[in-house]
Amino acid sequence: MSRITPEEVRELATLARLALTEPEIARMTGDLDAILDYVDAMRELDTTGVEPMTHAVPFDYPLRADQTAPSLSVEDALANAPRREASFFQVPRIVPGPGGAAGGEDES
Repeated sequence: MSRITPEEVRELATLARLALTEPEIARMTGDLDAILDYVDAMRELDTTGVEPMTHAVPFDYPLRADQTAPSLSVEDALANAPRREASFFQVPRIVPGPGGAAGGEDES
């Protein structure tokens, strides 16, 4: 007995904005049920004493010490900015402003 139904696969496809054909829905139903079986099999494993890991294989990631260093002055940082406003870069609006418009050149 499948634990996931074709109706649930259709709902998941809708949420993921996927257009699946009936054969694809049937295949996905079986595939997702097999994944759930695998998860159940993994739950049965005794993992006491097994250290959690972030990756399947160990690898070294070098760390550097955090050190403060001199940075650019505001004037140096903005020296080549095409547009600026006071001590900030000025860029086109990409999210709607109070009037609901986005992407305009000068929406002050």
